[in-house]
Amino acid sequence: MPLTTAPVPAAHFSDPDAAVAQIQLLYQQQIEHLRGAMQRFVAGDDVPERVRAFYPYVRLHTTTVARADTRLAYGFVEGPGTFETTLTRPDLFGGYYTEQLRLLRKSHGVELEVGLSEHPIPIHFSFAEHDHVEGSLSAERRMLMRDRFDLPDLAAMDDGIANGTWRPRAGEAQPLSLFTAPRVDYSLHRLRHYTGTLPEWFQNFVLFTNYQFYIDEFVRLGHAEMANPESEYIAFVEPGNVVTRRTGLPAQDMDELGAPPPRLPQMPGYHLVRADRSGITMVNIGVGPANAKTITDHIAVLRPHAWMMLGHCAGLRNTQQLGDYVLAHAYVREDHVLDEELPLWVPIPALAEIQVALEQAVADVTQMERGALKRIMRTGTVASTDNRNWELLPDNTPQRRFSQSRAVALDMESATIAANGFRFRVPYGTLLCVSDKPLHGEIKLPGMANHFYRERVDQHLRIGMRAVDILRGGGVHRLHSRKLRSFAEVAFQ
Repeated sequence: MPLTTAPVPAAHFSDPDAAVAQIQLLYQQQIEHLRGAMQRFVAGDDVPERVRAFYPYVRLHTTTVARADTRLAYGFVEGPGTFETTLTRPDLFGGYYTEQLRLLRKSHGVELEVGLSEHPIPIHFSFAEHDHVEGSLSAERRMLMRDRFDLPDLAAMDDGIANGTWRPRAGEAQPLSLFTAPRVDYSLHRLRHYTGTLPEWFQNFVLFTNYQFYIDEFVRLGHAEMANPESEYIAFVEPGNVVTRRTGLPAQDMDELGAPPPRLPQMPGYHLVRADRSGITMVNIGVGPANAKTITDHIAVLRPHAWMMLGHCAGLRNTQQLGDYVLAHAYVREDHVLDEELPLWVPIPALAEIQVALEQAVADVTQMERGALKRIMRTGTVASTDNRNWELLPDNTPQRRFSQSRAVALDMESATIAANGFRFRVPYGTLLCVSDKPLHGEIKLPGMANHFYRERVDQHLRIGMRAVDILRGGGVHRLHSRKLRSFAEVAFQ
């Protein structure tokens, strides 16, 4: 028999705060059990039995289709039945869990059951941030560890719920959330690796870019905000968890643990932090749809309020000028990385709140009247391809398809980010800047490109940040539109 903690009977709550407190208690007990056993194992002690800990769960049961009237697109279950989900990291998600359970109580008035599930916590997901225990183990001890502790089980962390392909077995409860606890833990683990920063630093508004120039400007603006004692932001965090606090604020314990990495991670993340987590995270995803899918697969578990793409594109129309903006209202998906999870026949709609915010932000930053905006910004279809050298394909077949689709711009990431936003119910948007016009002989040349980037990047980034201000001020509940949710949807946002 595995070595586990003492059994804990399930408890029922009518108070969401009390339910989350119980979730925190159970999770901490299970993690301490695993960490204690692992510390003994690393020290060379004999651990003769398999050591096992379990994720907490929350469950509710309703016998009626009735629910409180709500204008929200989430916070309720669709009908009678039993619904549950496993939970992890209540230290990180406690506020989110409390809000979701509060809405469920308001909608259905039923009790919330909290207990320990039958899903084991993999040992890798129990380590504290600065634990690096496997490196100190011999090859024999590492093999033995596989027999003594549970390892990540990829079969327990697929995206069937989000993809709409999950089907319950007989007697199995229906899901409350898009992601199971192991799936969340897996993504938190990968975010550290890809961005070089802790998940705790990620903010609820995320900007993606495909050029380092934008990051350089974001870093400059981040440090300028920290030098301003009146700034709404309290910290700026760079890869390696290097924290700069706003002038006048004391350093905190976790700040001392950061150190610049010897080299930047694959998709470095930067965070302009607000106390309520509604600040701005910016990630340089580099070039290509594979990176765009990878990072959004993992950021999605943090349930951000919106993510937007700010980057450069090829202009496809003769009337466009270098430096013009393109506000995407539709996407041609030739990126192919999501074809299995989200078939091409699924439309990716524009979201009105994001579109309005981006258009208003362009007007605010450029100080141009709405009518004059048409001179520098075009709303239209953006095509995203996985072939960087699409111009070289024979017979001009890509050009013909792009023309038939009415595309006005081309890049390699925007459709992926929008499609994964649709797939994971994360509001999305795209504002691109025309940096070349290959169909019309205007390609990037040495010197010209650097001059162009210096001229446009600052303005483009400020537009993205202004759009976040507008979205934040308009109320985040309005962002999570019914456009993003199916007719058989989970309750959690």
